[in-house]
Amino acid sequence: MRIVAAKQLLKANDQLASENRQRLAARQIFCINLVGSPGCGKTTLLEGLFRQLDGRLSPGVIEGDIAGQIDAERMDGLGVPVVQINTEGMCHLDANMIAAAWDGFSAAPLDVLIIENVGNLVCTAGYDLGEHLRVVVLSVAEGDDKLIKYPAIFQRSDALVVTKRDLLPHTNFDISRVRGDMERLAPQAEVFEVDALRGDGLAELADWLVSRRQAALQAP
Repeated sequence: MRIVAAKQLLKANDQLASENRQRLAARQIFCINLVGSPGCGKTTLLEGLFRQLDGRLSPGVIEGDIAGQIDAERMDGLGVPVVQINTEGMCHLDANMIAAAWDGFSAAPLDVLIIENVGNLVCTAGYDLGEHLRVVVLSVAEGDDKLIKYPAIFQRSDALVVTKRDLLPHTNFDISRVRGDMERLAPQAEVFEVDALRGDGLAELADWLVSRRQAALQAP
């Protein structure tokens, strides 16, 4: 009987992720892994963010879903180069999937590649995809206890984007609690509050992403 430990599989994934990162850096492409629960507003956030970044960065998107291509069609409608990955049951993307999808952007002049991961706060936490930055999205409608319940994904992220802040008056969501929990789990992470439909808070997020891209690609 041959037994393969999970550690071995993750080590192989991390090696491929490192290769992905090197390939992206060689083309001066900044990569963001966008994670969050189903329905938290990741795709709507991207739509608003791309309008804010118009003329500043040329984006591409990898859409990860168990099935369907609804989100990819929304990106295509904006004129953003997009590749859809259907995992057919898997609850996360891995570095091998990203390497395979990468060929779909061979002719696209990109500055930033955003991976919209499968909607999940658990499985996505353990897989490096080759990104330079991991951003976790939490909607006001989900409740303010998610950082306590699913600490790993928040602990391993560089920023938290709280979406649907226009719903705050209609919920008992405590933004100060969320900020305090994020400070404890990831002291270096930035926290942004946005209403993506109206565009509130997106300018600050866009400026931060542009500055992080510049810093990452200038690093030795």
